[in-house]
Amino acid sequence: MTSLIKGETGDWEVVIGLEVHAQVISNAKLFSGASTLFGAEPNTQVSFVDAAFPGMLPVINEHCVEQAVRTGLGLKAQINLFSVFDRKNYFYADLPSGYQISQFQQPIVGKGEIVLDMPDGTSRTVGVTRLHLEMDAGKSVHDLHPSRTYVDLNRSGVALMEIVSEPDMRTSEEAAAYVRKLRAILRYLGTCDGNMEEGSMRCDVNVSVRRPGEPYGTRTETKNVNSIRYVQMAIDYEVQRQIEVIEGGGTIVQETRLWDTTKFVTRSMRSKEEAHDYRYFPDPDLLPLELEQSWVDAIKATLPELPDDKKARFISDYKLSNYDAGVLVAERASADFYETVAKGRDPKLAANWTMGELFGALNKQGKGIDQSPVSAEDLGGLIDLISDNTISGRIAKDVFAEMVATGKPAALIVEEKGLRQVTDTGAIDSAIDGVLAANPDKVAEYKGGKEKLFGFFVGQVMKQTQGKANPAMVNEILTRKLNG
Repeated sequence: MTSLIKGETGDWEVVIGLEVHAQVISNAKLFSGASTLFGAEPNTQVSFVDAAFPGMLPVINEHCVEQAVRTGLGLKAQINLFSVFDRKNYFYADLPSGYQISQFQQPIVGKGEIVLDMPDGTSRTVGVTRLHLEMDAGKSVHDLHPSRTYVDLNRSGVALMEIVSEPDMRTSEEAAAYVRKLRAILRYLGTCDGNMEEGSMRCDVNVSVRRPGEPYGTRTETKNVNSIRYVQMAIDYEVQRQIEVIEGGGTIVQETRLWDTTKFVTRSMRSKEEAHDYRYFPDPDLLPLELEQSWVDAIKATLPELPDDKKARFISDYKLSNYDAGVLVAERASADFYETVAKGRDPKLAANWTMGELFGALNKQGKGIDQSPVSAEDLGGLIDLISDNTISGRIAKDVFAEMVATGKPAALIVEEKGLRQVTDTGAIDSAIDGVLAANPDKVAEYKGGKEKLFGFFVGQVMKQTQGKANPAMVNEILTRKLNG
């Protein structure tokens, strides 16, 4: 995949880095016992700590620390046994304390990596610079009153992992693949649900352009992009904008921009000079975080099989293609579903039915695999009926449609509707004899060299048997009778 963009004055290379804010799966916030449940009434999940009442002291949530370490291990990253929480000072209505507790120079997780699976079957590695823990701010609500802004502090203090990539990506497709893979890893680990619509995973997109071989250009940061499609669109728009500015004789300003989801453009939010005046300093209310290596090792021992390892196993054990294995492991629930279907059965047939009929039906209904109207056991039962010649592959598609509609198992549908495949050679013989007797002219044409008519005869026999004759047996007996 070429990564160069053609401009009016020559080629440009795009440089992309992503900062992903992932909300930690935890019942309580990072420094308080308040609930993190999504969708509660505004300001009903706020402790005195979250509201920054005077004299309230933060207390670290051990589970959130464990989740950050799990994530770092899943990213094959360096776990720092010594890390420090800092105060990042800025003033905004939804930040009642006037500072965010975050990590700056000494984060909990250092360098790691993510392997991207590209649509063309290639893969490449993107570096992860760091992962640090921080508390989320509240939320300003601007659309409830014509002249006032409301503040909801339910999100204030919720634990976030900020995962920062190296500027290793060169196309918007790579950036999309990065977010997809990162989200899959987080979901496998159970450390973030990756639900971008609910804001539990948000993306800051850093983009710059340069002539091939030249130093990095000036970058812009587009904040809080909340879908993978918008990440791609924001990058593509920003790349074209920057190239047009430079080729028109202008210069790129280092600034923070917003993605406009109605006009599909990035808009300037505020200029961002090189020196951020956040005045970081270690939080005096929190001791440095010191971890025991044995504790980290114990967490490592509980890690699940992650997407890359699972994909490699599917390719080696089930002899699946790189593409099929990649699709099936993209979500842990899909991989588990497939393995249940494939157990003791033809793995390729199981993959075809899972990815084809099942995923197609789920897409049509707008459902995830966890809401599938057909269980893995029932799909396996359908495949068993194909494998033992009870029904044909064509009839199986009708049976599957009925399974989706009614939730009934395949065997019951086959019995109720009398769909059992005809494998009685006598019955097939007689159906074929009837078709040949009714079409003497076509028989003569076939014997005169018009071999394409074979398909016509097969179709007529299947019609006579209401699609229930075993196709292989029909082919075999028909061949014998026509060529005899």
